[in-house]
Amino acid sequence: MGKPGVLLTLTTTALLTSACYPYAAPCPAIAQASVVSVAVARDYVPHVKTLRLKACQDGACKEAELELFPGSVSVDQGCRPDGICSATVSPDGTMMGMLMLDTLTEAPMALTATGTAPDGAALPVRTLDFRPRGAYPYGEQCGRFVTASVKLDAGGLRDVS
Repeated sequence: MGKPGVLLTLTTTALLTSACYPYAAPCPAIAQASVVSVAVARDYVPHVKTLRLKACQDGACKEAELELFPGSVSVDQGCRPDGICSATVSPDGTMMGMLMLDTLTEAPMALTATGTAPDGAALPVRTLDFRPRGAYPYGEQCGRFVTASVKLDAGGLRDVS
């Protein structure tokens, strides 16, 4: 067998061997934000002018007035015959806010929400003790993401993590 035959044999062997080797699935280049997100329910939005949130976890507390922005939902626009699918966002009448934390773990967390109504009156103080949740949305090889999401409505704060 000449040099071209040996080269072809080595190349084919290398390709076949590498095709059988289990490669790790790629992970998205997304950093996790240490944040508590608050969704103000659509029917409660007219009652809220400002919202302040205090979060305590592992002996550390963080408190700030939240910047509220319109919430939205994804609307499926279907798929084309070539397999390309799309979606768009549509306002859903809610308001969203986020409290940035230094760290976020799955340890118990205590939240306190205060704020003002459009007429300047104080909103009722709402509290919630809950545990943020961890999950592997991109597979275990990509690491655990911890989320802390709550909803505020006339009944108070509820965990929706």
